[in-house]
Amino acid sequence: MTTEETPETKGVRLTAGDAELTVSPENGCRIGSLRIGGTELLRQGPRFGAFPMVPWCGRTGLGRFRNGGQTHQLPINSPPHAIHGTGRNVAWSPVRTGRSSAAFTYDLADPWPYEGRVTQTFELSPDSAIVTMSVETEGDSFPAQAGWHPWFRRNLGDGGADAEIAFDAAWQEERGEDHLPTGRRIAPKPGPWDDCFGMPQGVDVTLTWPGQLELKVTSRTEWVVVYDEQAEAVCVEPQSGPPNGLNLLPRLVTPIDPLELSMTWSWRTLA
Repeated sequence: MTTEETPETKGVRLTAGDAELTVSPENGCRIGSLRIGGTELLRQGPRFGAFPMVPWCGRTGLGRFRNGGQTHQLPINSPPHAIHGTGRNVAWSPVRTGRSSAAFTYDLADPWPYEGRVTQTFELSPDSAIVTMSVETEGDSFPAQAGWHPWFRRNLGDGGADAEIAFDAAWQEERGEDHLPTGRRIAPKPGPWDDCFGMPQGVDVTLTWPGQLELKVTSRTEWVVVYDEQAEAVCVEPQSGPPNGLNLLPRLVTPIDPLELSMTWSWRTLA
C-alpha cells in the first residue's frame, strides 16, 4: 500500500472510512486519486485520473457537427477528429465542499459555440463513489454529451495479477477505419478494445484484481466505451451517447430539458 502524497492527491480531498477521493478542479475537475485502504486505483499523471467528457464524448468526426442549419467546427486535437470535449481542459469553480461530498461548475465558452453551464458533483461513502454531471442552458438549444474517462491501473502492485474485465453487452458499435462508429450494431467481439458497447438496461461493468479488489462501474445510461489497449491502464467510460454522438445521435439540451447523467463506482476488498 502507498500513502505518499502526489500532485494528484492535492486538491479537494474527500474521505469516508478507508476511502479517499481527490478532485482537481484546476485540472479539468478530474478525479486525480482514488485510494482504498491506501492503495491507489487510478493511473497517476496530469492527463489521467478520471476526467469528465463534456460537452461531447470520444471523437467527433472531423471536429464538425450540425445544429439545425448551422455547421460548427471544433478544434482538431486528435487528428483528424476532435476528442473528449473541453471540460477536462479548464478550471472549474467550487460550489460546495464537505468531508465526503463536493460540487463544481464551469461555464461553456469558446471553442464551444453555445452558452451553458456544466455541474459535477461527487459523493463518497466507505464502499462507493457517486459522480453526477448536468449540462444546462438558458439560451439557445444545442446537442451535447456527457460522460467520464477513468484510467484504472491495470495492476495494483504488491505482486497481484492484472485487472480482469467482465460485462455483458447487447451490442457493439461497429468501428470504422476512421475510429468512428459506422452506425451498425454488431455482436460484441473479444478484446482488446477501443470500442463502444450498448447496455439498454444500464451500464454494468466489473473490474477484478484477483485476490485484491473488485470494482463495479454502473450507470443508468446505456453506452460505455471500454479501452484496454495500453499496458498501464484499463478504461471503462459511461457516456450519454456513442462516439460521434453529436452527429449520429444528437441529444438536445434546452432551457427546460438539461442533460443529466450519473455514474457509480462500488467496491469490495477480496484479500
